[in-house]
Amino acid sequence: MNITGNTIFIPGATSGIGLALALRLHERGNTVIVGGRRTALLDEIRDTHPGIDTVQIDTADADSIRSAATTVLENHPELNVLITMAGIMRAEDWTRADGFVASAESIITTNVLGPIRLIGAFIEHLQTRPDATIMTVSSGLAHAPLRVTPSYNASKAAIHMLSESLRLQLEGTSVSVVELVPPAVQTELMPGHDVNPMALPLDDFIDEVMTLIETQPEASEILVERVKFLRYGEARGDYPQVVAALNASDPHAAGE
Repeated sequence: MNITGNTIFIPGATSGIGLALALRLHERGNTVIVGGRRTALLDEIRDTHPGIDTVQIDTADADSIRSAATTVLENHPELNVLITMAGIMRAEDWTRADGFVASAESIITTNVLGPIRLIGAFIEHLQTRPDATIMTVSSGLAHAPLRVTPSYNASKAAIHMLSESLRLQLEGTSVSVVELVPPAVQTELMPGHDVNPMALPLDDFIDEVMTLIETQPEASEILVERVKFLRYGEARGDYPQVVAALNASDPHAAGE
């Protein structure tokens, strides 16, 4: 993915990693469209950052995705990058049915069906562009499980394998697939996460991500140094130690 000259749609970007990435990409000369559910936040982003466009979208709602895609493509037919940013994370208790079933259904709808539906809404258009990118967003927890977030872990593992599979299917087309793999980052993904000293400060994470995009435009994964401990545990042969260390730490500090 090139660092500049793109037209980029980022649903789920009214806060956290999504918004920070949107602002940095806009600063680097990209046209950026931010998507989100809350109109007040979208209005604030548009007013505070002239040049950034916004569109209302609920990535848990198939009709909303179709409607937003129509709006984005009508207003920005040159769109060539889709970043499937939206996601939710919750602690769950899988020892009793009322501790996880409803939560799991919601997480899978947002974190897995959401990106699938988004890709479905844009894939044919992206193949008409000479240089297009789908950026998926998984997690370090796709590669090592955090005890308290089973559904989130599973959803991000699904996104990792979806990214690998989609890359194979799109081989020979103009569309590349890049997987962003965050570690724990100081955002509001879970209560208290934004001030957790064990998580990577958001600005530091985005600095490193932007450097990686610029210096490794052909990369299939964007891996900041902090996440490699989780990503490569199996390859290094120390996976049991990684899982033990991960779950001995603060339960909200290990993955985004």
